Amino acid sequence: MLRVRFAPSPTGFLHIGSARTFIFNWLYARRHGGTMILRIDDTDVERNTQASLDSIFDGLKWLDLAWEEQYRQSERLALHKDAAAAIFRKGLAYRDFTPAEGDEGEKSRAGAPWLFNAGMRELTSEESDRRAAAGEPFVLRYRVPRDPAREIRFRDEVFGDQAKSTADIEDFALARSGGLPTYHLASCADDADLKISHIIRGQDHLTNTFKHVLIFEALGIEPPVFAHLPLLIAPDGTKLSKRRHGPVVSVTTYRDAGFLPEAFINFLCLLGWSPKDDREKMSREELIAAFSFEGINKSNAVVNFTEEDPFDPKAVWLNSQYIYAMPVDELASKLQPFVSSELGKVRAVTPLIQERIKLLRDAETVADFFFVDELAPYDPAELIPQKGDAAMALRVLERAREALPSVEFTHHALEQALRSAAGSLGVKAGQMFQPIRVAVCGRKNAPPLFETMAVLGKETCLKRIDQAIQKLQKSLAAN
Repeated sequence: MLRVRFAPSPTGFLHIGSARTFIFNWLYARRHGGTMILRIDDTDVERNTQASLDSIFDGLKWLDLAWEEQYRQSERLALHKDAAAAIFRKGLAYRDFTPAEGDEGEKSRAGAPWLFNAGMRELTSEESDRRAAAGEPFVLRYRVPRDPAREIRFRDEVFGDQAKSTADIEDFALARSGGLPTYHLASCADDADLKISHIIRGQDHLTNTFKHVLIFEALGIEPPVFAHLPLLIAPDGTKLSKRRHGPVVSVTTYRDAGFLPEAFINFLCLLGWSPKDDREKMSREELIAAFSFEGINKSNAVVNFTEEDPFDPKAVWLNSQYIYAMPVDELASKLQPFVSSELGKVRAVTPLIQERIKLLRDAETVADFFFVDELAPYDPAELIPQKGDAAMALRVLERAREALPSVEFTHHALEQALRSAAGSLGVKAGQMFQPIRVAVCGRKNAPPLFETMAVLGKETCLKRIDQAIQKLQKSLAAN
């Protein structure tokens, strides 16, 4: 049975590249009726943090893509130790007692890549056992074939046939000096035990795969199918990282800015993958039906952002398309946390702003005047209509103030009353409407006037018109 896994390490927030890896695994599993597994690779105890773990689960919960099984590597250490012991018993690993070497990161010497410590690799089993029994610390290393060397081969579903001579692979660590497994051993032991059939991960793991093939062979396991994904890079060509690019690479940054999860998933899928038919907006079901390894590009995918605009324009555009198509009730419930108002009020406002926002957070600025008791200060000059003056604006508002108390606050009744008022004043409809729009909204750029007034209600509109009249009276008196 097809089984895939997403295996994040809780050493930082959920990166958008990691989220894309999860999504591609999920889509492949759903496309082929397989099982999606979440495995937290938390054996790096010095770097793990609870905040990072929380970020992973917060991000995945927001994406709303379920998994069937869940594991933590730290709860599987006995399995890893058994795997290391089995490889050691076969003579495929040896103890390295060299104190100066790091557990995993061997350094080059005299400009040449480090491959192994000859004295440790050739140590007799008796001497190795004696030193270990005496309590001398050691790193357990894989005994990479040297004499003769052989070629390690595997086929990657994205990058094709891969090959590397064991003469160019160092004797990599399987277990650290404290006994904990390295990433290589723990990952492969878990993949073998969980019967992972396909490993879908970032291209930065492609070179690790030669070592992993050796470990699978040592465990007597047929290696899974490998598919490595192109990296996500910044416009300057560098790999996306928090240190260099800040919070824009975090999934929760998109969530907090008001992206819809379905739009974000759609956007990430188009970074390094294509359905080959020029479609861009695709539902979850359409993505499942279309996803295949053949659609994955080999080239790294650019996330276009700037210091001024932290989000890729295509991501914002896709999000706007999902907002425009969303049922009003559903959109209102998603907007509510951003405007902090009761749902009934948000539901009434939502149709007026649905096509005026691209992110959910835009409602904070586009519709703020619906949800406050007092408008933010504005320049009285904004009340003056085109080809008019302050005196005209004052006459318009005073006439509106006279007419509106007896008017039913519906679109039809408001339009009829205010157009009639404009006629009685001898002004154009636009000259009548602009001062009223600014008076009730605090700005010229606002949703349609009559619908807006109907949602604001008679009491609020009359109060704000009174305040605008006072502003104009003071301005005229000052001049």
